[in-house]
Amino acid sequence: MKNKTWLFIILIMSLLITTEILLAQSDLSINGYIKTDNRLRLDTKEFTWNENRLNLKFEGAPSDKYHFFSEIRLRGFGFPNVTKSSDLQRQEKDKVYRWGLEFREAYLDLYQFGLENLDIRIGRQIISWGTADKLNPTGNISPDDLEDIFNFGEQLGTNALTATYYLNDNITLTGVFVPIFTPAIFPFGDFASALAPPMDLPPGMLPRNFSDNVILPENKLTESSQYAFKAATNIFDYDVSLSWFKGRDDLPLANAVTLTSVDMQGTMDIASTLMFPKMQVVGADMAGSIGSVGLWAESALTIPEKVYLETRLPMYSSQVMQKSIALDDKPYFKYIIGGDYTFKNGLYLNAQFLHGFIHEQGEDNLNDYIVFRFEKKFFNDELKIVPFGGAIAINDWNDVKNDYGFVGNPEIIYYPGDNVELVVGAYWLEGKGANLFSQIKENDELYVKAKVSF
Repeated sequence: MKNKTWLFIILIMSLLITTEILLAQSDLSINGYIKTDNRLRLDTKEFTWNENRLNLKFEGAPSDKYHFFSEIRLRGFGFPNVTKSSDLQRQEKDKVYRWGLEFREAYLDLYQFGLENLDIRIGRQIISWGTADKLNPTGNISPDDLEDIFNFGEQLGTNALTATYYLNDNITLTGVFVPIFTPAIFPFGDFASALAPPMDLPPGMLPRNFSDNVILPENKLTESSQYAFKAATNIFDYDVSLSWFKGRDDLPLANAVTLTSVDMQGTMDIASTLMFPKMQVVGADMAGSIGSVGLWAESALTIPEKVYLETRLPMYSSQVMQKSIALDDKPYFKYIIGGDYTFKNGLYLNAQFLHGFIHEQGEDNLNDYIVFRFEKKFFNDELKIVPFGGAIAINDWNDVKNDYGFVGNPEIIYYPGDNVELVVGAYWLEGKGANLFSQIKENDELYVKAKVSF
């Protein structure tokens, strides 16, 4: 035992000395944060979110020819999953304290690669296009990370090759190639129902069990690869860009449903097959200001491939099949307009109007959203209060009182020291009809978070 202890001490000291040498010789910088996040459902008093996170970023530029960056996230997430006594004896401790490691980014930048004005980036990267605040209709390259449904704008890293060519001092051309498709992450727990479209069942049908099968595209150049191109410039102090994307929607769509009869009373088991539709997106965005008012706008014309939905009803040795259109190939248009302003009394306002949310596909399924946030700082910015923050969903402007959704997000944020943040807040959900927030309106939560950066 003593020999093992000394071996462990020597190993740790060797790692520390090696890290110190790397830091001195290669200008390697290490930074990140430690964060804890706990949430409580207000009606049932049940804890729904239990996370402790260590986020580390490694970055260096040993010469003016290249730069490297990597980000990893180690976290304990969830609750004990102990079902038998042997789970308490596991050396991995994964049944008592569930944990995981996320490999978010790891890429290499090569400057003046072959040409004086050409830079390339190789590796896993998060590619965020668009000028709007977190909600970006033109940001279709990196898949969405919707695990925390209230953390809009979070994305996953994807393996890609990015080439940036500086045509002159004012025009930048960017091309992206993604060889392997990566799907989005669904919301955690019962919040997943927010993104599930309502299922229209025949009158008298009683659903019993639900199951699904997700079909990923084949790992072929013609099926799994994605391409994107962007031209950016500055016109009259406004940043402007045009973009094009060819690939797939990172959220799946049902293209087959099998209804299996269980009894004579109309009880059915429902099994669905989901796939990822191909699409092209033509985008445009701008950002600038008028006086002290910040402004931005972003639009995306999506051109999808047609997807059919086959409904099957097995009856003895035959099947009754109905074929309908799940997603038409008619182009549809998403856009967002927003701005922010700081009043003389220090009150900060950020507001956006969005037509078409992340998960909405097809012209007839796009709804309108108003996203807003008021902030006021006190005591030399040590305390920040958000009395009003959240979003409103409106499906039908002619019948708002019967078809709307609302999420309120008040917060109190305290900074007791440098790089330390303590947060108390809540998610208050209301609504009627079938929309993003009304479908989870029973899930009001209170949360407490703490974060220290280094």
